[in-house]
Amino acid sequence: MRRPAKTRLAGTLAAIPICAMLSGVATSQTAPSTVLNNQINLGDVFAEQTLNVETVTDGFSASTIAPANSALVSVRDTDAVLTSNQDNSGQVLAHGVVNLGLNGGARSHITSTAVGNAGTAAADNGTLTGRVTQLNTAGVTARSQLEADHAELQDVSISTLAQGNSQGLTLINAAMGVRVSQGNTANVLADGGSIAGAITGTAAVAGTATGNNITLSGTEQSAARVITEQSNAGITQASKFTAYGSSYLSSTAASASGNNLSATNEGPLLDVASNQYNAAYVRAQAEATSYQFSAAQVGAHGVGNSALVGNYGPEVVLDNIQTNEGGGVEALALFEGHDGYDAVATATAMGNAVTAYACSQCSGQMTIRNNQVNSTEVGARTTTTAGSARSISGITTATGNNASFYVSSPSH
Repeated sequence: MRRPAKTRLAGTLAAIPICAMLSGVATSQTAPSTVLNNQINLGDVFAEQTLNVETVTDGFSASTIAPANSALVSVRDTDAVLTSNQDNSGQVLAHGVVNLGLNGGARSHITSTAVGNAGTAAADNGTLTGRVTQLNTAGVTARSQLEADHAELQDVSISTLAQGNSQGLTLINAAMGVRVSQGNTANVLADGGSIAGAITGTAAVAGTATGNNITLSGTEQSAARVITEQSNAGITQASKFTAYGSSYLSSTAASASGNNLSATNEGPLLDVASNQYNAAYVRAQAEATSYQFSAAQVGAHGVGNSALVGNYGPEVVLDNIQTNEGGGVEALALFEGHDGYDAVATATAMGNAVTAYACSQCSGQMTIRNNQVNSTEVGARTTTTAGSARSISGITTATGNNASFYVSSPSH
């Protein structure tokens, strides 16, 4: 596995105590708590579920969750120092199937989630510092499927999530200084779909596959300084297929990303040094058919490396490095219908994508250093077919490198 290069901010967590530079964040006067977490999983982890339903009035629910390693560290009104190491080398599978005979009722849900390593670190009115390392070397697969060939449903949602590594960082009137390193070398797959005779309400079917994922959320005048390193290889694929005899409102979506970073904050400072390297083949495929349809949406979004860093506060600092090479990125969206009203198919593929913003109403200021390199194929394709309809449209976008930086009011 190729190691991401260190950035210029690599030494700042040790050099400058984060509490000293951030005003307005309460910190404890007692000695911080110390948390050392080491988790190694060597065996296969699988969760499988089958619901056989003939008729229900209210609806059905099927939730299937399979994490190989999972850790939660949370502090409130105090400080803590965290060291967490998670290593998974066992296959992970979450598979949920619903077989429906006649009627699915008013509101139904199917959820399948498979994760190699999952971690959450949270601070409420305190300070959290430390280091998180996650390594996944075995396949992660999530599948959700509805089999209802001759059945009728009103509202149904199907969500499928597969992640090699995932780390959440949460701040509430808090300060955080954390370094997160993630490495995935295995296939990550999210697939399945839905077959139904009739959808009289809304059918929302979505699949998401991510090699490495980091999500930071800060509120109530929080401040964060984080260093993130993500490296992904293998195959990262999300695929969703739906087929309906008739549908009122339907959406079929597939999203695949090699490395994903989403960091949003509300407070004085959000400082992020991000290094993303993707060598995986990334594929997002969404296909839908409906003989009769009212409004149908199909969307496929594939990206090698994605980073979003935004502060609804005065300052954003971002040092971003993104490298996408190897297998390529592909997004495919297809819709076919006999007769109906409106249908839209959208396919978006990007090698590297970054967005950063700050709040203009807070005298916002950005300091950005961005380096993006894409050296592989990036392709997107849409196919939309209808015998008779009111409107049919397709949107196809393929981009090697995309960057967007702006200062605006929070409502925008």
